[in-house]
Amino acid sequence: MIAGLFFTVMTALIKSIGDTIPVVQILLFRQIVMTFTVMPVLIAGFPDILKTNHLPLHLTRVLFALIAMTCGFTAVVHLPLAEATALGFAKSLFVTIFALILLREVAGPRRWFAVLIGFAGVLVMVQPGPDGLNLYSLFAVAGAASAAAVMVIIRKVSQFDRSVTILSYQAILVGVLMVPPTIMYWVTPSPREWLVMAAIGVLSVFGQLANIQGFKEGEASAVAPMDYTRLVFAALIGFLIFGETPDLATAAGATLIIATSLYTVRAEKRAASNKA
Repeated sequence: MIAGLFFTVMTALIKSIGDTIPVVQILLFRQIVMTFTVMPVLIAGFPDILKTNHLPLHLTRVLFALIAMTCGFTAVVHLPLAEATALGFAKSLFVTIFALILLREVAGPRRWFAVLIGFAGVLVMVQPGPDGLNLYSLFAVAGAASAAAVMVIIRKVSQFDRSVTILSYQAILVGVLMVPPTIMYWVTPSPREWLVMAAIGVLSVFGQLANIQGFKEGEASAVAPMDYTRLVFAALIGFLIFGETPDLATAAGATLIIATSLYTVRAEKRAASNKA
């Protein structure tokens, strides 16, 4: 829950400066702060830490991570905070699909029915109509799908490489790839915006640490649903800071997405127990 709060405040800060500072620039400085936190590990293990026989998997993962962050944070800037957060939860639905395709995992009829209900929740929130789809809602969905691809690729590559190797490629390559667009769209931040970007990086680090500690201490099936407290935090911050009030479509769609995601978590736990 603490991780959820940190991540929600982080996205709120991105939203607060996203109208004046390009998302790619915010992401670069976030990545710089996060990279500095793991720099001692990178230096101590270099160059062996980068040895891998599965470089294409690492590069693909970094590509999807870039898409996930760019699309997801762009959606946060332009959508109500609660709506962008809820659409981001659709990643668990995409994980089921990608795991079937890439990892040859098996999903029964009930899991597929849950996925369909979850996507119905996405459609309720996106609200396709005669005027077309909301572009930024599509960005949020694309970000969720890309985040799901990252999770599935991590599942795959973690069978071959150490976690520190996976982390190192993320830390180095994402930062490097963000430099050219940042230079292209550079906007000189004000002193306040510099502080906000630094806070975004620090909150990302502490959010990751809290998340790791939570999964270390508790069962994944019990800890994972706590991520959905982010929707409560997002609704409160959106209302208090940005004057946003979630509409009925957001509430209904979020309920469907979260319900089916929780079912998926329980189904994965049962499948793991059966294998054991």
